[in-house]
This record gives sequence, structure tokens and C-alpha cells, in this order.
Amino acid sequence: MSVQFLVTHSGGFHADELLSSVILTRLFPEASIVRTRAPDWIAPAPDRIIYDVGGAYDPAANIFDHHQRGAPLRDDGQPYSSFGLVWKHFGRDYIAALGTPANHLDSIHESFDGSFVLPIDLVDNGAQSPSGPLAGLSLSSLLETLKPDFDDTDTDADEKAFMQALAVARSFVEAGVKRAAAKLRAESVVLAAIEATGPGRVLELPMGMPFRPAIEKAGADHLLFVVHPRDKDWCLTGIRRGEGFELRADLPAAWAGLVNEDLEKVSGVPGATFCHNGRFIAAARTRAAALTMAELAVAEALKSHAA
Repeated sequence: MSVQFLVTHSGGFHADELLSSVILTRLFPEASIVRTRAPDWIAPAPDRIIYDVGGAYDPAANIFDHHQRGAPLRDDGQPYSSFGLVWKHFGRDYIAALGTPANHLDSIHESFDGSFVLPIDLVDNGAQSPSGPLAGLSLSSLLETLKPDFDDTDTDADEKAFMQALAVARSFVEAGVKRAAAKLRAESVVLAAIEATGPGRVLELPMGMPFRPAIEKAGADHLLFVVHPRDKDWCLTGIRRGEGFELRADLPAAWAGLVNEDLEKVSGVPGATFCHNGRFIAAARTRAAALTMAELAVAEALKSHAA
């Protein structure tokens, strides 16, 4: 595909065409972004991709709009914005362009669509309204704060603001995709560690990494705590039951908020250095100390459960 122009509408911008531009400029770096409503630019041509404008969804003609009657819907009936349509057709190529292994492309494409793309689509279509005290901190809202002020007299203000916002949007998309790829890499490490742990209650990992999705995927309901090295010490952490903060097991109540000598004295573990007052994370100077703390925590948790 010889694409020379990426055509979207002029004027005030929204998150959907801004994020679409992130995807397309990565795949077609030599193409120029043209922000216009001129009919001759919006007309299909072999040298351009048209998105968030054009009044049609026609992938064969490289038109990806969602404002027209009969606009495309996902299989579950939820609406697409231009970002969702561009992601549907170009997302896998974008992920590959970031150096992602081929066997992870489909998984990342699907997970990123659900966690990142769909919320943008819903807000843009008015199918979901950000609400509550943090409404202004949604990605859609934050990107739109980068628009020029209504009384900005610079004739190029919209174009300058769009290009500045594009750089910000690019960092979020790239970080999101790379994080999804990292979670898949972590999954293979965690699954191997679970197998090596067997029926034990403490999972030891070679470094800090996302672990709960793999633990749930493996059905390792017997695990209560995770131990891993950090930069200069070792970490002991609980495992959440779900999306909330409830843990499968808390660290001992007697440890809460203690540090160094006080924690060593109460726990009986030389090298214990810290326990959060919320009892979800602790630290120790050495691996041996961290594992000993973990086993003590397991014993108390099982005792409390039996009682």
C-alpha cells in the first residue's frame, strides 16, 4: 500500500482520530497528516487513508468513519469510533512494528482492544459518559485538554495543538501495548514458577513482575504469598482475590507498620526490615529472611482460617 496522506477532519480534535493517527503514522511514517474537510481530500484515492470523516466505513477504499447511519458495530453491539476501526484493521501490524513476537500478536490485539480502545470508542460515541470526581482524568478528557483555548488568535493553533497532542497520545499507546506484551512474557515465567512450586503456598519469582493473571489462569488457588528480589532487598507480597484489594491472606497483624529492629523482634526473623501497615507487603534484607517471613505468614493464615 503506497499511502502518502493520512486524512482526517480539521478543527477541534478528539481522542479517537488522535489515537488513530498514532497507529497510522507508525505504519506509514512517510505519509503526511492532512486535517481538512475539503471534499476533494475526503474523496477515496489510492494514495490516502481517510478516518473519522468521509461518511462511510469501507476498508477496501481505506475509509474509516463512524458518524454515518448504519455505522459499524462490534459483534456485541457496542459502537466503534474511528480509533476502533483503525485498530481493527491496522492494530496487529502496529503491534508487530513495535517488535512484538508473532505468537503474541492476536492476544495483545484483543486485550488492548478491550482495555484501551473500547473505552475511547464508547466515550466518543456518547455510549459511556465519564462520571465521578475523576471524570476529567480519563484519557479522552486529558487529551482534549491539549486543545487550544477558544480565544487563541494563532491561525495555526489547532494544527500545532494536534501535533503536540499526537506526541502525548503516542506515548500512551506505545506504553500500553508494551505493557501488554510484558504481561505475556511474565505469564510464561510465572507459570513455570507455579509448576516448580507444586503444592507449596509461597511462589518465588526471579524478579518483580505481574503475577496475578497467571496465577488465576493456572488455577493456583493454593498460593498465598509471592517472594521476589528487588534492587537491594527482597519483597514479600500478598495475592489479591480479584480486582479489589482483598487478599487471599494478610500478613500477620503483629507485623503491621513495623520496621527494622522492631519487626525483627516481633517476627523473630533476623533481616526483616519492613511491613506495610496495610499488611499486604513486607521486605527483608535477604532471600532466606523473606522466605522465612513468608512461611510464618502462611502458618498464621492457615491457623486463622482453621479457627
